Amino acid sequence: MQSKSKKEWNEQTLNPLKSRFKERKENFDTDSGIPIKPLYTNEDNNFEYSKDLGYPGEYPYTRGVQANMYRGRLWSMRQYAGLASPEESNNRYRYLLDQGQTGLSVAFDLPTQTGYDSDHPMSLGEVGKSGVPISSLSDMEILFKDIPLEKVSTSMTINATAPILLALYIAVAKRQGANINELKGTIQNDILKEYIARGTYIYPPEQSMRLVTDIFEYCSKNLPKWNTISVSGYHIREAGSTAIQELAFTFSNAITYVEYALETGLNIDDFAGQLSFFFVAQNNLFEEIAKFRAARRIWANIMKNRFKAKNPRSCMLRFHTQTAGVTLTAQQTDNNIIRTTVQALGAILGGTQSLHVNSKDEALGLPTEESAQISLRTQQILAYESGISETVDPLAGSYYIEELTNELENSAMEYINKIDHLGGALKALDRNFQVDEIHNNAYKLQNEIDDNKRIVVGVNKFQSEKFKIDKIQSINPLETKKQLKRLNQTKSKRSNKEVKASLKTLKEIATTKENIFPQILKCVECYATLGEISNVLREVFGEYTQLNSL
Repeated sequence: MQSKSKKEWNEQTLNPLKSRFKERKENFDTDSGIPIKPLYTNEDNNFEYSKDLGYPGEYPYTRGVQANMYRGRLWSMRQYAGLASPEESNNRYRYLLDQGQTGLSVAFDLPTQTGYDSDHPMSLGEVGKSGVPISSLSDMEILFKDIPLEKVSTSMTINATAPILLALYIAVAKRQGANINELKGTIQNDILKEYIARGTYIYPPEQSMRLVTDIFEYCSKNLPKWNTISVSGYHIREAGSTAIQELAFTFSNAITYVEYALETGLNIDDFAGQLSFFFVAQNNLFEEIAKFRAARRIWANIMKNRFKAKNPRSCMLRFHTQTAGVTLTAQQTDNNIIRTTVQALGAILGGTQSLHVNSKDEALGLPTEESAQISLRTQQILAYESGISETVDPLAGSYYIEELTNELENSAMEYINKIDHLGGALKALDRNFQVDEIHNNAYKLQNEIDDNKRIVVGVNKFQSEKFKIDKIQSINPLETKKQLKRLNQTKSKRSNKEVKASLKTLKEIATTKENIFPQILKCVECYATLGEISNVLREVFGEYTQLNSL
């Protein structure tokens, strides 16, 4: 007998089977804890096509921000990279471009991220360890040597020192003779998530927000093709959040950035089109696909209904995706290739505009050239051999995907409304709301792994007796010595009188409400160092510690 409804199917077909053969676990949930039903039908879905989905390239952009998506242009293939020195990093970038990479993505070392020159005592032992060290324009010139910045799109993952690195990038482009109006790329510039999840902040939140919005204003007038921020859910999720929290905390931060920009007098449609986002692609394939679709709809509704944006471009969610570093294991590193392939598949089916696939050896060190090539080939095989890029939003209409998309949107909006009730992202941060929520979920996830309730292949199940460590990318100490020597030479060759004068003017401007970015650009052009500029701002703005918030 054929069932006429889902209820009949449950009673006549499913339940008799379950009474004979027990299901393999009691509860089936997504990583965010959303219960997964054994079957989804049209009886489960409550959505209107025109209202909730619409057509690709049209509000609310659930199905994609471009009408033909990858049929017109594939996503940008960016392999996040930064090695022990500007020279080594430049070689890696040119190698990846030769291998078919379509955009650059720069990783900076910890001293660069936190405003210290390579020769500062705080930098000892950290120079070039997690990315490329950049202390002055001399380093930046080498980093992009023989790479025409007017023709390549560059993403820079930098936050507290974002104005300095952007100024250095512009200075190099000007020396190349590039038309600054044609520069394309993204500066992460998302300081709020540093207080929430990552920790590479320097100044107190209020002063940091000024630096963020000063970049908004400057780029809206001078770099029209540049994305002025990449509001990051990636690091929030890597710290242990759920997919729901990733969406909610990211968009709450974005709302705060927009509100600050509006308070400075900017018009919403003058800068909103230059905002971008950065999400993670995790292992739970269908939840991740639904997350990206829900994200586009959430942002479109926020911009149109909350901020009254008129320009359709202001409502389009543009985002970069990176596969999940936290899922990479030191055990059985080849397994990481499969993990990142699944994650990349989710990002592409979810409609990302840009993608980085982590390398298999990143749980052990910086990726080798060979492993970086495998990661790039993963993207290229998905793009050219899998067929998933041939039609737009191929999973639209799936009862399961649409239900998950709705669940994620509704749950994320509940969180956003809760943060609004607390007074916004900054006020919630003062109460450690986001941090506590993330920590609680991270603790829960780790307990599930420890108790074998969550299986990690090769770690708590299907282990190998022999632990094989492949070739690891090593840091050559000679590169650090070369970096320190170049910094010393830069300081000795430059006009220190000019540097001193530019830093003095910077300090004066920092005490006013004047846009600070043009003066930072003047400082870097006369070879003032990243540390010297950061120290001037430390004197005026002060430094933030966790104790400040208690």
